Amino acid sequence: MWFSRKQGAPESQPNRPARPTTKGMGDAAEDMALAHLQRHGLALVQRNFKTSGRGGGEVDLIMREPDGTLVFVEVRQRGSTRQGGAGASITATKQRRIVLAARHFLLRLGSEPPCRFDVVLIQGQLAPPAGAAGLLHIDWLRAAFDASASF
Repeated sequence: MWFSRKQGAPESQPNRPARPTTKGMGDAAEDMALAHLQRHGLALVQRNFKTSGRGGGEVDLIMREPDGTLVFVEVRQRGSTRQGGAGASITATKQRRIVLAARHFLLRLGSEPPCRFDVVLIQGQLAPPAGAAGLLHIDWLRAAFDASASF
């Protein structure tokens, strides 16, 4: 039996689990990355800093090292390594947008502390299907790229 998306699932399947949204999976990945970084001594400064306008950028996490270094963190999660995995999705364009957002954030501070751009890659299913093993692998790449290489 088929049904349209507008009609939804038939009533005979009320206990069918809802699929997680892309936003929900992204938030869960950011939560995991944040916890990982905090376990390693970094403190959260701001989450999801965005610039306005077309072509603007976003920084997933802005953290501070104990030595005062400001760390702009991009979080990427992929369920598998097909198509290059999580790291392959951080293109030069994405890096430029992150740098743009970081520069806007720094303008608000008035002074520029030491900074770097890190990436946290999460490989594996955040919510594996029932009966499947849920192995996650987290890679924290310090100084994954720099502002000069992005322009």
